[in-house]
Amino acid sequence: MKVSSKTVAVISVFASLHAVLYLWSVDLWRSWSIYLEPIEGVILGPYIGFASALLGSLAARVAKPTDLWMFGIIAEPVGVMTCGFLIKKQWQPVLAIYGLMLGAYFIHPLGRQLPLWAIMDILVALVLAVPVALLCGKLSQEDNRLLPLMVPLIGFIGTVTDALTRIFLLVPLDFYTILGWTEEIVYSAFILGAADSFIEDILVLIVLSLLGAPLVASLRKIPELNQPLS
Repeated sequence: MKVSSKTVAVISVFASLHAVLYLWSVDLWRSWSIYLEPIEGVILGPYIGFASALLGSLAARVAKPTDLWMFGIIAEPVGVMTCGFLIKKQWQPVLAIYGLMLGAYFIHPLGRQLPLWAIMDILVALVLAVPVALLCGKLSQEDNRLLPLMVPLIGFIGTVTDALTRIFLLVPLDFYTILGWTEEIVYSAFILGAADSFIEDILVLIVLSLLGAPLVASLRKIPELNQPLS
């Protein structure tokens, strides 16, 4: 695949924005890059989008390291990749990601102890993945009327996939033991984190409805960006 200089510039811009949004974030929730992740996936596609988000998240954590640095570096690119798969109408990889991570979560003894309501948004995203991917098949390069609906929904699923990846690392892959957390600490963090995630879900839907869809519509008017780059 031949990549134009303009495309390389766009990839660099997205990686830089990803890093900057993390650096500007407050400590209350996850990185503000969650508002950019769906746009990265829709414009760059699953693979170039993954690489762009990985580059941006790595640069951000090098500039501003935290004790939980490994979660964002892995979770944010996976969220972007999921958005890229959805816009390309490829629901199978999305279901594979959810099947692997949720399956491992429910098999893990600690995962079975944590309340089901705390991952309700993840279960909703799982149900929405196939219809959203199929609906993306009705998008055309000339007709953007579905974008105000599709961009927020894709963003919701991408944001939730980001959260699911963090949970997958924390519980099934036992990162909580690396952090020195007890099961009681995990339980408390899980409950508080679930409440924050639900708020983030709502904010993502609002922000992408107001700003994300018009931005994607404008970017799709650029010839090199009128379809996912990967």
